[in-house]
Amino acid sequence: MSTIRFGISELPPDGVPDADFLDGLVAEGHRALELPFTKDFPWKEKRCEEFGALAAERGIRLSVHAPYFAGLTLPEEDRGKQSLAAVEHTMKLGRALGAPIVVAHFGSNYGEDPEVLMDRIRGRLSAIEPKVAGLGVGLGLETAGNKSQFGSLGDIAQLASEFSFVRPVVDWAHIHAMTQGGLIDRAAFRAVIDFVTASFPGWMIAPLHTQFSDNEFGKSGEIRHTEYGKGTLRITPLIEAALETDLAMVVISESRDLQSHERIWQEARPLLEAGSPTTDRTLAGSDIEFPRPIRVEKQADRFVPLGLDRQLTFSNIDKVFFPDAGYTKGDLIQYYASVAPVLLPHLAGRPISMSRYPDGIAGGSFYEKRAPGHQPSWMRTTPVDSDSQGGIIDFLLADSAEALMWFANMGCIEVHPFHSREGTLDFPDYAIFDFDPAEGATWDQVVAAVRLLEVALRQLGLAGYPKLSGSRGIHVYVPLEPVHDYTRVRRFVGEVGKYLAAANPGDITMQWDKSKRGGKVFIDHNRNASGQTVAAPYSVRPRPGAPVSVPIAWSELGSVSNGDWTIANIWDRLARHGDLFAPVAAGGQSLDLAEGLLGIS
Repeated sequence: MSTIRFGISELPPDGVPDADFLDGLVAEGHRALELPFTKDFPWKEKRCEEFGALAAERGIRLSVHAPYFAGLTLPEEDRGKQSLAAVEHTMKLGRALGAPIVVAHFGSNYGEDPEVLMDRIRGRLSAIEPKVAGLGVGLGLETAGNKSQFGSLGDIAQLASEFSFVRPVVDWAHIHAMTQGGLIDRAAFRAVIDFVTASFPGWMIAPLHTQFSDNEFGKSGEIRHTEYGKGTLRITPLIEAALETDLAMVVISESRDLQSHERIWQEARPLLEAGSPTTDRTLAGSDIEFPRPIRVEKQADRFVPLGLDRQLTFSNIDKVFFPDAGYTKGDLIQYYASVAPVLLPHLAGRPISMSRYPDGIAGGSFYEKRAPGHQPSWMRTTPVDSDSQGGIIDFLLADSAEALMWFANMGCIEVHPFHSREGTLDFPDYAIFDFDPAEGATWDQVVAAVRLLEVALRQLGLAGYPKLSGSRGIHVYVPLEPVHDYTRVRRFVGEVGKYLAAANPGDITMQWDKSKRGGKVFIDHNRNASGQTVAAPYSVRPRPGAPVSVPIAWSELGSVSNGDWTIANIWDRLARHGDLFAPVAAGGQSLDLAEGLLGIS
């Protein structure tokens, strides 16, 4: 199935049941629908929930266009607050619909300096961030269509780098108007696509949300939408450019008449059904819709990836690594290439231990710490004093998507980083609480133990961030400035663990003797030691289905569990929530106050 979804912008006509309306879209071949709440809010939350369920059953991806008055640039503070409330309300309706994105205009530029406008927009987004960042709905900011409006792709990229819930929306008619008819061939569309893929991480544009219509324009930009065929914008070169890059994309026809919807679709459909004309192949062997799929060419018994910044070759990419799901080594390599934008900040400067499975999870495995010597010349290493290895050894670092791909090509399913970084290797920049259920313990006990830690951390004045281990337990990270040595961090975790075990002895244990842990959740404070590692956030785990260690919100405890997210389905979550572990990479906390409260001298 094509990675491009075509749909229309339309509300169900009066008198037509929602199910019948959606069935009609499916019969036409449409896989997306944008609900134009552009004038007001015609639906309540209950209607949205019911419609969203019907759309999900039919595989239709929903989006919502916020009211035109719900902009971000209004200079008057009172009107700005009202507009912001409309944005927030639209996003909440989007959550009820199950829509991953709500489209909004920036608004007029009012003749003001762009930096003044950007500061105002930052202030408005900061105001609603606590209310909307956890909704799982992206705020799609749309490119401006004339000179009186604000919002270029560069502006959106800057805001998206600062606010995790912001997403780009490309209105092709607007760009066509602003470039005075520049989108006339595949190369022109490809230039825009290349800019987008260079400016936004792959998970943020998986898929890229776009709008399409023919239009009339003048020297200042767009004047009006027009019937398809009367203007100069055409769908064919857009589809060709998107297929050429394997870009996952949603194309919403915003035409104002049914005939134009149909003409656009009739022109696009055969291209989508024919697919990409390229003669090379994708790295992945499955039908997973990975962000930014890598294409490879076969050379003898190796495969050479195309379009990378650093030279690599891959071997045996069709070898099955996860037999139950049929996922291959190529799928694993592609996963790490696609997840790199959110994973790399958590690996920067950290020595990596490789957990290698050369024949997949059904074969043997081993840990490899020392850089093997045959790694590419561009891969960085860092010296580590290792007692177990007999002195100073070089560990590999992962500082690029290509480095992650090389690890995966070596059969490294799990990525295990140090808790500290080069330059401060004796000082971890997070404390880790590892909740490991012993034989006979239940998932509910794990959740109960982690919830108790949430309360304890709050009382100690510390922020913690949980993630599913991807295997059996839960890890909670407490980000730190790298100023406490491992002994001090381990002692802190141990002391908190003792209090938790005393508060809930039926569920929690600190017993080092495995035979004495039966039916309880073990808190392993010894994970906080030099050279000790756990699977990184977003690391794949060597278990059936290729589960991933996924950061979660505290509010999700009890409603999610290990195995819910895999290399196949994590992409929608990332597109909705971004990196929930970003504060861990930022660090910034001290144990001083908490140690005082615990009576640790």
